[in-house]
Amino acid sequence: MAAPAEEHPAFHRLSWRDFDAFARLDGDASMMRRLRRAERSRRKLLLRALTEESVKAPALCGPMPSLDLAWELLARVESRSPKALDRMLSHPYTGSWAGYTIRLLRAGIDGVCPLWVHLGHLHALAAAAAIRAGLEFRAEVPVWDGNVMLPSLGMARVACASPFSVAVVGGGPGRYMIGNGDSVVAIPSQPVDGPDWWGIRRVRVSVDTRRFTLRLDDLDPYRGLYEPVPPQRLPGAELDDWRRLIDEACQLIVRHSPAFAGSMPVGLDSLVPKPRVLFRNPSASTGEAFGSAVVGRPTDGAALASTLIHEFQHIVLGGVLHLVRLYDDDPRERIYVPWRDDPRPLSGALQGVYAFFGVAAFWRAVASADGASRRAAFEFAYWRRQSWHTLRELRADPVLTDAGRRFLDGIAERLGPWQNDPVPADIAELAAVTTEDHRAGWRVRHLRPSPAVVTELADAWTAGRVRPPVTVDVADLPPTPVPDGSWSRARVDLVRLALTPADLAELSDVWQTVPGATGADLAYASGRYLDAARGYRAELFADPDRPSSLVGLGLALRAGGPHPAARALLHRPELVRAVHRRLRDGHGEAPAIEDIASWIGRLVSE
Repeated sequence: MAAPAEEHPAFHRLSWRDFDAFARLDGDASMMRRLRRAERSRRKLLLRALTEESVKAPALCGPMPSLDLAWELLARVESRSPKALDRMLSHPYTGSWAGYTIRLLRAGIDGVCPLWVHLGHLHALAAAAAIRAGLEFRAEVPVWDGNVMLPSLGMARVACASPFSVAVVGGGPGRYMIGNGDSVVAIPSQPVDGPDWWGIRRVRVSVDTRRFTLRLDDLDPYRGLYEPVPPQRLPGAELDDWRRLIDEACQLIVRHSPAFAGSMPVGLDSLVPKPRVLFRNPSASTGEAFGSAVVGRPTDGAALASTLIHEFQHIVLGGVLHLVRLYDDDPRERIYVPWRDDPRPLSGALQGVYAFFGVAAFWRAVASADGASRRAAFEFAYWRRQSWHTLRELRADPVLTDAGRRFLDGIAERLGPWQNDPVPADIAELAAVTTEDHRAGWRVRHLRPSPAVVTELADAWTAGRVRPPVTVDVADLPPTPVPDGSWSRARVDLVRLALTPADLAELSDVWQTVPGATGADLAYASGRYLDAARGYRAELFADPDRPSSLVGLGLALRAGGPHPAARALLHRPELVRAVHRRLRDGHGEAPAIEDIASWIGRLVSE
């Protein structure tokens, strides 16, 4: 396969103009098309590498023909219809399949299926491209548990006795068939379902002059994040919900974020639908599947709009990273980020900053509209604060390249001034408190105080010293990715519920639906801080190591005014717990953890 030099340059480069525009959320459709062209070229190289590697060891293809035949069919497609080839190279799961399979090939392992099934998927890609091009052809394709996938088109179901086998696909315009000797399935010319065929569903939305087309792909085996997965067909009722939610989300994006509305249809074209998770908007994407996102079914269109922008930002940054090196390799899980409960490497932290920068931009626009809800103001205040905190931490990181620092500087130019945008004072306070809540919870679970300091403090307490030693504020040890205890996000969930319009009923009627919520959490979210403190004390009496109760007590105490125990529980909770554990390990009666916190808090600054 080849392309004219004037249409596709020999090397793809990202101009500094485009680079800076992406950093500042000024990307447009033409820039996204340039990223897509680079991705297509990258995938073509991966396909060629797979073909050449497999030819060196023909036995790897098992019962499938040589990958050279698939390559030749793709060359015919390119000659007849370059657009059909481009569509297949642009298909998100061409990228995820190629990356997964080349790793298997180089490691000499099978993966979820026998290696020949993964290698043979190239024949399925070529067959799908040939059908789109209207070619007369015949090709052999792999069968997994009776399923024959033609990427971007659909899946046939054939009878077979073996979990892995081979079928034949072929024909000509208007009469393509799939068969294996036991079954023959006609491939419809439209994406419709039949007794033995499931088509890839599409959702099309028009808002003013904007057009969105999203595949809801519940079939492609390479749609997952890590390994191939079997088909999981959405029931009709859920499909209707998704169509409604996507329509609502697109309406909101066009109304409030016209820049995203212009570029997103070029960069995001496929969703992998997942079940709803209460009080969460789970989503994920991978740089290998440019254009796709795995998304849990949200509760409303605003939540989906926020999630789509979040994942679109990941897609953009993934494309940028294939062209520009923003950081040196450093897999250490060492950085606190407010949106995860575990330490992250710099690569993950940077991805999060860019994604939540986009989320903050969306909620900023929604919050500034007439009649905006308090919930929108909270989301803006919350995410601008979260992303800004991490951005400031990253900008001085030595692992960043010069380009990486320039990219973060571009984000800071926009995100920094947003910190001063007016929001209601109580909303700003809620955002600050929920941020502090999570950071303290992260500290108590992932930071381990120096054993020498813990011993010194425990001995000083046992000796009856009025004040703790001045070594309390020693530097932190590096975080560990292994958490010490579980964490509950119930408090922030309850805060969001309290800010939601009253059609959800009173908070006291629905709080028990929040995973992990306790009576003390309800009291805190309701502003009954004395009741909350009593509740958290009772929880700590039952389990003095529970991270959410330790931090919750600190929050409840601090709500009543400055308090030394609150300072320690919110700024050095890992030290309070470690000293209390040491004292509990002794033979005497352990003091109340609040007393230890008050004692340590005398030397802890805000």
